[in-house]
Amino acid sequence: MSGTHDHDSGAPHKAGAFDIRVFIASLIGIYGVVLIIAGIIGPSEAELAKSGGVNVNLYAGLGMAVVAALFLLWARLRPVVVPTEQPADADDGRPAAH
Repeated sequence: MSGTHDHDSGAPHKAGAFDIRVFIASLIGIYGVVLIIAGIIGPSEAELAKSGGVNVNLYAGLGMAVVAALFLLWARLRPVVVPTEQPADADDGRPAAH
């Protein structure tokens, strides 16, 4: 089993899809794709006139797609490592005895 984790060995594993950066990248990426499609399908002449002839939806969508890709790259290059064991001094949820 190459490329998988052995959870019994106590080796740390990555947060993966539960990393907040992946979630943020997904949301920004979805909105970016929607804006890219809106920018390609067709801004009307009135919409272009409002923005000074710039297809704002297309450029904003491309920018959001780039930001989403950077978030995914960041999450891939610097993953969050989740410890598999609790430290000995970890709070076990019981109230402290005074």
